[in-house]
Amino acid sequence: MSTFERWMGGSPLAVLLRLLFLSLLVGIVLAAIGLTPFGLLRWVTEGFRALMELGFDAFHDFGRYILTGAMIVIPLWLLSRLMSARR
Repeated sequence: MSTFERWMGGSPLAVLLRLLFLSLLVGIVLAAIGLTPFGLLRWVTEGFRALMELGFDAFHDFGRYILTGAMIVIPLWLLSRLMSARR
């Protein structure tokens, strides 16, 4: 058995026939539950888009929290620096 055949898991023709058979079985099952290739692709892309929007919303909230906290922290820090410089 050559390195290529060992990597493929057998002879190329046998692997091709196994893959075709498994693809047929999986295709029948997916068609039976109503999944199509385009429907599956649409589901994946919409899920990815929803995750991205969720992530961007989290960054938006994160930035808003930083700015809100900075409104208190920065003036207090500045006052503490000015007070410590007087000593």
